[in-house]
Amino acid sequence: MIRKILIANRGEIAVRIVRACQETDIESVAIYADADRHALHVKKATEAYNIGADPVAGYLNAHRIVNLAAATGCDALHPGYGFLSENPELARICERRGIKFIGPGAEVIRGMGNKIEARRSMQAAGIPVVPGSDANLGSVTEAVALATNIGYPVMLKATSGGGGRGIRRCNNEIELRRNYDRVLSEASKAFGSAEIFLEKCVPNPRHIEVQVLADAQGNVVHLFERDCSIQRRHQKLIEIAPSPQLSDSQRATIGDYAVRAARAVGYQNAGTVEFLMDQDEQFYFMEMNTRLQVEHTVTEAITGIDIVREQIRIADGLPLSFGQEDVRRRGFAMQFRINAEDPKNDFLPSFGRITRYFAPGGPGVRTDAAIYTGYTIPPYYDSMCAKITVWALEWDELLNRARRALLDTGVYGVKTTIPYYLEVLKVPEFRSGRFHTGFVEDHPELVNYKTSRPTRELAAVIAASLAAHAGY
Repeated sequence: MIRKILIANRGEIAVRIVRACQETDIESVAIYADADRHALHVKKATEAYNIGADPVAGYLNAHRIVNLAAATGCDALHPGYGFLSENPELARICERRGIKFIGPGAEVIRGMGNKIEARRSMQAAGIPVVPGSDANLGSVTEAVALATNIGYPVMLKATSGGGGRGIRRCNNEIELRRNYDRVLSEASKAFGSAEIFLEKCVPNPRHIEVQVLADAQGNVVHLFERDCSIQRRHQKLIEIAPSPQLSDSQRATIGDYAVRAARAVGYQNAGTVEFLMDQDEQFYFMEMNTRLQVEHTVTEAITGIDIVREQIRIADGLPLSFGQEDVRRRGFAMQFRINAEDPKNDFLPSFGRITRYFAPGGPGVRTDAAIYTGYTIPPYYDSMCAKITVWALEWDELLNRARRALLDTGVYGVKTTIPYYLEVLKVPEFRSGRFHTGFVEDHPELVNYKTSRPTRELAAVIAASLAAHAGY
């Protein structure tokens, strides 16, 4: 049985995994760079170890991390998301050292990380894919010929890409020729592989993904879908479960596709199968994320299933604690990624010291955060500093509760995306539950919100000024 887990990550996801360990009497080991010395995951874990002064390099050194896991007596390692979570080498090293990797096997990670190989696997399983390359592109001439055949617009994508990087839309041949070398360069720099492919662009799709869990005994289940259509530059902002845009029959279809996809590649542990739904309501496989997702919280909210706990069980060789027939969805959930960014300034990162912070509460509200009053958000990492997940039985109730929770949240000292989300909640298109991936671009006016200091903050400033003036 797993007794001690090294968490090869930082921030709120590391805190989330520590909490899962605490609930199952498992010891947790945190790692941190100098920039994270005062981070919340360091304070909460059973043990914590410094991995060097470089703010990023230590989190990317698979050999050193696994050596530390072995040296500290860990029998398992959880990669979280980002960093090395989808690097097959980390899984291979864990296997060689006899440490359980809480995720799928190295070959599955490698295969699903290669978009061409993933497309082929899905086609073999009878799952529809977006028309496009059957292999990596060899030249811009080949790309132009393929685009002419399938029709513009098209998307150039890094074969080993992910996280919204290495993607360019091309509306015509001129843009395709101009972007070809750019995407090659982006693919090489971001993913270490100068391989790209081409797909037909699906205009204004719905981005729908399905959470799956699979154990070593051959059990594969889905936990329904999430709608990730509200995104900016391919980066998700708001996630919803289940999608308010699907009928029950569509929900059954996409769930079946996801389970077939997982079975087709011999998947084990938690994963997410991502689809695009076009304007004719046809589904197309997009990619499979071989890790825990940021937005897993909304799935937990509507199903009551602890996905991280199930991950640990699966890595321990145990079967899933439930079958597909036991999975029930109840109500709706919505997650807001609270980013330290300034929406009014093209979402420029706003790193710095949190002068005051308080989380929302009340019925149906969950906060996953790595910040606290006095914490300084370092400039080296992703700008997300918290996630607010809201649940309610009905869609309209969810919208009202979401507004209340956002207004109930206080993050001072840095700018955040909270005011922007409050504007999103006002848009009739969003409130009706009918939106697509072009929502943010279609509503540039949402960044024109008025800013005002809350009464409680003004009162604190006035009190401080009076105290200073009185000489206290």
